[in-house]
Amino acid sequence: MAKRKIVFVIVEGPSDDEALGILFSKIYDKNSVYVHIMHGDITTQSGVNSSNIVSKVGNCVKQYATQNHYKFSDFKEIIHIVDMDGAYIPDSAVVYDSVAAKPIYSTTEIRSANPTGILNRNKIKRENIDRLKSTGLIWKLPYGIYYMSCNLDHLLYGKLNSSDEEKEDDAYAFAKKYRNDIPGFLEYIGESDFSVNSEYKESWKYITEGLHSLERHTNLGVCFQDSIAVNFHNKVQLK
Repeated sequence: MAKRKIVFVIVEGPSDDEALGILFSKIYDKNSVYVHIMHGDITTQSGVNSSNIVSKVGNCVKQYATQNHYKFSDFKEIIHIVDMDGAYIPDSAVVYDSVAAKPIYSTTEIRSANPTGILNRNKIKRENIDRLKSTGLIWKLPYGIYYMSCNLDHLLYGKLNSSDEEKEDDAYAFAKKYRNDIPGFLEYIGESDFSVNSEYKESWKYITEGLHSLERHTNLGVCFQDSIAVNFHNKVQLK
């Protein structure tokens, strides 16, 4: 039997892995694909900028390959999922709030005791994402970057400003709900009112406009369009 190809998935945090890891594994044919998930927000890491972000992502994959004795030909693709965190909102939507030691998000603004820090973070994240969304290959592998807005908790559970404990609890419940209902997960991601299902570049144009990067949106369905199409076909066949 042919060796399974690796789909390398990058998410931002451990609760993202908890929510999506098992679901990604079940979307792909386990006989031909192995899904590996790593977490870390590369787009806001210290020392990372638009001139080195592509090589930083590539190095993550290469490091994993080296540690596990894989080579380039063992990989199928790289899927990168990022929280938007309001990165593209106007500077005027970042508001000073003396009690907001941690930023407080809403669909119209970010309140923070350190608005300058948020503005700087947004600029760095925006520039890095701009570079990545125009990149189709990393380490000669197909690469796609997809967004959760304002973040994964907002997108999947409709919640903003969750505690770490809430993130873990919600992630566990979400994975449990859909682990044996992949068609339901694909429908939720790809056919909800928050789903941005335009062409890849157009989906990115949408999220960068106005306050959209604070609102509840995702283009992850674009990543799974083939699977969603099969899911839709199967539903039609069953009717």
